[in-house]
Parts: sequence; C-alpha cells; structure tokens
Amino acid sequence: MTVSRRALLVLSSAALAVITVARRIGRGRLGFSEALAAEPPAAGETMDITLLVNRASHTLSLDPRTTLLDALRDHLALTGTKKGCDLGQCGACTVLLDGKRVNSCLMLAVAQQGRRITTIEGLAVGGRLHPLQAAFIAHDGFQCGYCTPGQIMSAAGFLAEGRPPTDETIREQMSGNICRCGAYTNIVAAIKEAAAKVDQNAALQL
Repeated sequence: MTVSRRALLVLSSAALAVITVARRIGRGRLGFSEALAAEPPAAGETMDITLLVNRASHTLSLDPRTTLLDALRDHLALTGTKKGCDLGQCGACTVLLDGKRVNSCLMLAVAQQGRRITTIEGLAVGGRLHPLQAAFIAHDGFQCGYCTPGQIMSAAGFLAEGRPPTDETIREQMSGNICRCGAYTNIVAAIKEAAAKVDQNAALQL
C-alpha cells in the first residue's frame, strides 16, 4: 500500500497531538478527560527541539509538521540535501539516521531528537573527501549533479550494511535513487571502487 506524503503528515500530526496530550498528563497540568478534550497544537505553534547533525548539536524552534528535509535546508542551511519529488520516490533527499539511509522528506524533524543525522556536508572529515565522494569524481558519476548528494548518501548507507558490492547488488540497492541524466554505469563503478576503501565500522558511526 502506498501512503501519500499528505496522508503521512496528517497521521504524524495526529500522533504529535497524542504525544502533546500525554505530556500534559505527565506534567500534571491536566487530568485524562481534560487532556483528551484539550485542543491539539495550533497551526503556527512551534516546538523547541535539538538535532544532532554532522556531529554537532543544533537547537531549533520548529512547527511540529516540519519535515527533516525542510529543517536541514531552511533552518540549518544544509542545502546539499536536495528536494526532488518530495514524495519519497526519487532519493534526492537521502540522509543517514544512525548510519541507515532514509528519505528525509518523509521524516518529521521533531521525531529525530537523539539520533545521529549525517548529510552530504558531514561525510568528509578533516577536510578529506570520503572515498565515495572521491570515487564519484574519478568516475564522473554525475552530470547535472542534482541527485549526486542523495546517491552518495544512499551508497554510504548501503556499504555500511555490509552487502556484497556486486554490480547486481549495487543496482538493486540503489534503485530508490533516480538519476535523470542516466549516469548509472558510472555510479556503479564509483561505488565498487569505494567499497574497497570504506571502513564499515566507521561508516556505521555516521
């Protein structure tokens, strides 16, 4: 079953309303029946959250419906993560959460507190390119470059999973990332080269 982005955000907003009610009860501000009758957070109401992004802590005041993608781009100026289809179908917005690849356009920012978030800006360490970044350059794994950050982040998550980096496996595991320029052959070659240089244990810590 395919869930639309609108439906996902509606359901997530409802879940946040339940959390808000639970917090009111827990703080002793309202009884159970009063809490159920209380209004959910109004449109425009913000929440203070702290996100751990690229090994740095950031405190933000966000509308609880803000996606992780929009928080990264609009509030932290990390524009390497791209907004493509905004439906979780193209992979341009891929980031890592606790070392695992996700579509940030489908994640609510307020639900990611306490998790390690890594974007393309945080992949290089100490001014040195990550092996995947270097391999994409060496193999010309891009044309317009718009999908490249998502491709690289998805590949980083794939390699951290420890799957065999064969042509077939790479194509299957990267199928959620669309390259409209059609640079797939070069992308596969880049990932195969980088696979021999990526420390899996280090990748899991991203």
